[in-house]
Amino acid sequence: MKSYYVDELGRDQVEAVAAHLTERGYTGPIEGIYWLRVPENLLTEEQQEHLHSCGPFIMSLETGRDWLKLELLVRATQTIRCTCVDYASREQQAHALEFLEQTLQSLNIAP
Repeated sequence: MKSYYVDELGRDQVEAVAAHLTERGYTGPIEGIYWLRVPENLLTEEQQEHLHSCGPFIMSLETGRDWLKLELLVRATQTIRCTCVDYASREQQAHALEFLEQTLQSLNIAP
């Protein structure tokens, strides 16, 4: 699995990120997992074709004791296995990393 990992954070910093994401409605179905929706304009051609049957499409951000892990996999929320589930494109990766960096910056957390 390709991932972007931020470690050596304080527990209070991880809790601040979790609270920030929860307040903004990014919670996933499992505690400590947050879903970052991939904007439609960044979907690949196949993902756009599958949007109504498989989407919306998300990337997951997991919180741990002193770390954050952003999976660089675009998942479909309506199905587990489909050819539209794939590693994030460069544009999708850039969007997700920018989101994470902005979130950390807004909370005054320097990774």
